[in-house]
Amino acid sequence: MSSNSLRIVPIGGLGEIGKNMMAYEYDDQILVVDTGIMFPENDMLGIDYIIPDFQYLINRRTKVVGIVITHGHEDHTGAINHVMDEIDAPIYATPLTRGLLEVKLARGGHLGKANLNTVKAGEKVKIGVFEVEFAHVCHSIPDGVALGITTPEGLIVHTGDYKFDHTPVDNWPTDYAKLSEWAGRGVLALMADSTNADTPGWTPSERRIEPAFDQVFRQAPGRILVASFASLISRMQQVAKAAYDHGRKLAFVGTSMRENAKMATKLGYLDLPDGLVIPLDDALKMKPKEVVLMCTGSQGEPTSIMGRLAAGRNRQFDVQEGDTIVLSSHPIPGNEESVYGTINKLFQRGADVIYDPILPVHVSGHASQEEMKLMIHLVRPKFLVPIHGELRHLRQHGKMAEELGIPAENIAIVENGTIIEFEDETMRISNRIPGGYVFVDGSTVGAVGPAVMRERETLAQDGFVTISLLLDKDLKQRRDPEIITRGYVYKGDMASFLVDIDEVVDETLEQNRNGRSRQNGHDLEKEIEQAIRKVLASNSSRRPQLFVHVDIV
Repeated sequence: MSSNSLRIVPIGGLGEIGKNMMAYEYDDQILVVDTGIMFPENDMLGIDYIIPDFQYLINRRTKVVGIVITHGHEDHTGAINHVMDEIDAPIYATPLTRGLLEVKLARGGHLGKANLNTVKAGEKVKIGVFEVEFAHVCHSIPDGVALGITTPEGLIVHTGDYKFDHTPVDNWPTDYAKLSEWAGRGVLALMADSTNADTPGWTPSERRIEPAFDQVFRQAPGRILVASFASLISRMQQVAKAAYDHGRKLAFVGTSMRENAKMATKLGYLDLPDGLVIPLDDALKMKPKEVVLMCTGSQGEPTSIMGRLAAGRNRQFDVQEGDTIVLSSHPIPGNEESVYGTINKLFQRGADVIYDPILPVHVSGHASQEEMKLMIHLVRPKFLVPIHGELRHLRQHGKMAEELGIPAENIAIVENGTIIEFEDETMRISNRIPGGYVFVDGSTVGAVGPAVMRERETLAQDGFVTISLLLDKDLKQRRDPEIITRGYVYKGDMASFLVDIDEVVDETLEQNRNGRSRQNGHDLEKEIEQAIRKVLASNSSRRPQLFVHVDIV
C-alpha cells in the first residue's frame, strides 16, 4: 500500500482491559483517540498503574494534530498528563469529560498550557485531514460519545464505551439516528467496544440499581459507605438521590471524589439538593444513621479510602460495627483477588458488605452481545475491528460479526501494536510495533521493567540473605560474618545457620590461601557467593536473593 493509506495503530486496549489509546494516521498527520491507564495485576508488586507504550507517537510528536477523548473514565483519560509531558497537541472533549481532564491536568501541572477544546454531541470538528463527528452514547458516565471519523479513505466509526440503555439516569439515550445516518453514508470500518462480548443478552439499565440502593438505605442500621470510581458521576447522582429520599446527609471522601463532584455540579451534570452535601468532619460527628459517605476503592486499591479502611490505616475514621459498605462496581479482570480480599477484611472489621451478586448495586456500562449485534446492524460497516478487550473478547466479537454476515477476511482481530492499513476499500494487516506495558512506580515512569518485576517477585516469594565479611590481608576473618535475612527461614536456628556459613566461608578462603592465586575482592565475593548458594540450596527449596560483601583491610 502507498504512503497515503490510512494507518490505524492500536497503542493500547486491544488484548487487555484498560489503557485504551488508538492512533489514526494519514499523510503524516495523526489523530489520537483516548489516553487511558490500566490497573496493575496482583503480581505487579509496587506498581501504581500502567500506561500505554506510546513511543510510536513520541517519535512522531510533530505529526499529532489532535487528541480526542471519548469519555471521562480512567481507562480512557488517566494517562493524559504523561502524554502531555511528551506531545503538545490540542485536546477535544465534551463538557463533562473536559472538566474531569482539567482536574487531572491541574494536578499534573499541565492545565495552564493545555490547549483544551470543548465539543458537544452532534457537532463536528476539522482536525487536520480528519473530520470528527460526535454522537452521544450511553455509558456509566454522562457525556460519552462515539466518533465518526471521516478520512480520505472513508468513514471510520469509533464507538468508545457504550451500551443501549433506554432509561439512562440522565434521560439521554444513545443517538440511534446518527449511527444510522453514518450507515447511510457508508462506513468503511467499525472500531467497536468488545468488553462484554462473552456476555449474552442485553446489559441492564443503570436504573436497575435504584431499587437495590433503596433497599440498602432503608435497612442499614448505621452509616452507609458507598465505594465507586471517582469519575462515575451517574453513581454519585443515584447515591445522592437515595440519601435525600431517606433523610441522610452525604459526604464525599477523598480528594478526587470531592473535586469531581464539585466540577460535575458546577457544569450541571450532578444535581445536589441544597444542604444535602456536608464536609466529612461534620458527617463524622453526626449519628451513624444520618450519614452516607461516598469514597473511592471499589477495586480494592491499597491506597484508596476503602483499601485503607480494610487495612485499618485510614487516618480520619475507621470502620465500625453497624456500618453498611456498598461496593458499587464489578471487579476489573485481574483485580478479583484484591477486591474479594478487601471484602473479607471489611467483614472482619464488623461491617456488612453489599456487593453484586448479593444485590444488584452495580450494572455494567458496556454493551452485551445483543447490543453489539445491534450496533453492527445500525452501522453496517464493510470492515470490523473489535477493540477494548482481552483477546478472548475480541475473538468472540469477531465470531458474532461473522454470524451477522461480515466475511471473516473483513474482520481484523489484532492486539496492541499491530498496524491496520486501509486503501481503496481494501484492508491489510501490516507490521507490528512495540505495544507493551509502561509501569508507573511512584514518580518514575518506565524505569521499572521486566527484570525489576522478576526481582520483586523473587524477593516476595523467597526473601533475601545479606552476608558481610571482614578479612585481613591474609584472607582470614577478623570477625564472625554479619548475616541479615528477610523473608527467608533457615531450617534450624540462627546459630546453626551462622556455623554453616562460617564453615563454608573458611573453606573457600583456605582454598584461596593454599594453591590458588590471590583474588581481588569482587572475584572473591563471587566465589564465596557460589559456595553459600550451595548451602542454601541444600537446606531449602527456596532460592532467596543473596548478597555477599567482602571488605579486606
